[in-house]
Amino acid sequence: MKNKNIKIILSIVGLIFILFSFKSLIQEDEWIVPEKYKTMKNPTDKSDKENMAIGKNLYSKHCKSCHGKEGYGDGSKAADQDGDLGDFSSEDTQDQTDGSLFYKITTGKDDMPNFKKKMSDDEDRWLIVNYMRTLVE
Repeated sequence: MKNKNIKIILSIVGLIFILFSFKSLIQEDEWIVPEKYKTMKNPTDKSDKENMAIGKNLYSKHCKSCHGKEGYGDGSKAADQDGDLGDFSSEDTQDQTDGSLFYKITTGKDDMPNFKKKMSDDEDRWLIVNYMRTLVE
């Protein structure tokens, strides 16, 4: 009886270990955005046509090769990337706050480069966020 209880306990402990390992694998793929960015307000004027044109040009220069012209994740370099490039027209992307998108552009993750160095002006990254908002179906 004692051996049977020990086997049951070891099985439960093993199962718990496997479940926690699986959970951590799932969380590694999740892009965690710090709370301060989730609530961050976009300081640029979304209705300004010149700002929108600048955002579109910056997107074309820095993002289109991977994310594609329409933001579907089908750019010319998309096949060379390991991760999911997302679909900017999707509800999943469009439901994210401007601050969350800004954070992701700024910091990068995996194949997504860190654009803080490539675009040191925060306003440029905010203008790309504005342009991304136009990529809805």
